Amino acid sequence: MSGPVAQTSTVAQTSTVAQTSTVARPGTAARPGSPKPRPGSPGRGRPTVLHYCQHSVGLGHLVRSLAVAAALTRDFRVVLMSGGAVPAGLKVPPGVELVPLPAIGSSDGEGKALVSREPGLDLETVWGRRRSMLSSLLDELQPVAIVVELFPFGRRQFAPEITAFLERARRLASRPAVVSSVRDILVRGGATQQARDDEAAERLNRYFDLVVVHADPRFARLEETFSPSVPVLPPVRYSGFVVPAGEPSTLSRWSAPGRRQPAQVVVSAGGGMTGGPLMRAAGEAHCRHLSKLGVTTRLITGPFLAAGEMAALGDLTVGCPGLSVERFVPDLRAVLVAASVSVSRCGYNTSLDLLRTGVPALVVPYDEGSQTEQADRARRLADLGAVRVLPARDLSADSLASAVVGLLSSTPTPVALDLSGAESTAAAVAGLVATRAGTEPGTGMGLVPL
Repeated sequence: MSGPVAQTSTVAQTSTVAQTSTVARPGTAARPGSPKPRPGSPGRGRPTVLHYCQHSVGLGHLVRSLAVAAALTRDFRVVLMSGGAVPAGLKVPPGVELVPLPAIGSSDGEGKALVSREPGLDLETVWGRRRSMLSSLLDELQPVAIVVELFPFGRRQFAPEITAFLERARRLASRPAVVSSVRDILVRGGATQQARDDEAAERLNRYFDLVVVHADPRFARLEETFSPSVPVLPPVRYSGFVVPAGEPSTLSRWSAPGRRQPAQVVVSAGGGMTGGPLMRAAGEAHCRHLSKLGVTTRLITGPFLAAGEMAALGDLTVGCPGLSVERFVPDLRAVLVAASVSVSRCGYNTSLDLLRTGVPALVVPYDEGSQTEQADRARRLADLGAVRVLPARDLSADSLASAVVGLLSSTPTPVALDLSGAESTAAAVAGLVATRAGTEPGTGMGLVPL
């Protein structure tokens, strides 16, 4: 999103940026000048769920939120408010109304050094625009439920925005149910972690009615990376892992035409902001070693890789047969089905893509600074025989090539995990809303105490 922020509903103008609509048509993202949703659009006339998602570095949080939002459309009108940059080509599920807030991102790869992603707007102005949009959406749509992705377990720098939004929600004539939507494994913060966990618990107790953990508890449990001394009052439910709606739980990679003829290595790095070192090592590994074996290597950098990094990779393809570079593919799973080996980071969505496609996989978890989540997930997957791990400190063209060659003739151990997370989350939200309304609740999931 760039340029003036346009909104099409009842939002008042503020400062110098015209705001004439907040809600896009289902299955689209709001853009400057986009018309109001047509009467009778899917979801209209039904109770509304507002879903807040902020992605600052990669795309994983947004992809997972879109899958949950798609499942919620069965019972609700769903408006997903996205606080990060939305890349062109991103699929928005039918029935989901995506509202891009003025975008905020991170310049440090850890989500800490926040910057405006809106050309011509400084960070303070962007914060103001976002507050106005969130308040207007809340007042206009009067939701029966609010889903907040990751907070209060993460997104501490967005706490003023999110808590103000939730305080306003508490003052509505009919207070909406509030659900925290959180992934399988949290980042651990070293010496300050206990204080952070206690702060998160206090916010859970004040603002939230339910915590939904998007994991199979056989793989990861919340208390393994969240240990507050403050008792947590809202119930905790495990939904299973979230995968995109409408797709089978497993994909048959053996039915893909042309598989391993020739062998193809697919290298991906999620959103791409932190993928430069991995892409450079993979490109050099191909030129030095893999091309001599007749292997092709496909680098999928992610939409947020810096332009200079992208140009350097393009230069590397010159005189290096079998190496290709592209920014984004709308369906990585379809690419992995036909791959001989995958090389990637170990984020939530990428890990699920690896498990579902059964591709031999080398993961290089991102572990800069305080980032512990990917290394933790990689270790668990390696213990199950699903992936091989190359620590980032050991990453080089030679080490990557050696690991890839070792995987070309391997078969990973199948891992059966609960992948019904989107549908189970939708059932839990519907049940919570029905219970609060005094009607018969949906079935949902059993409660699992923290």
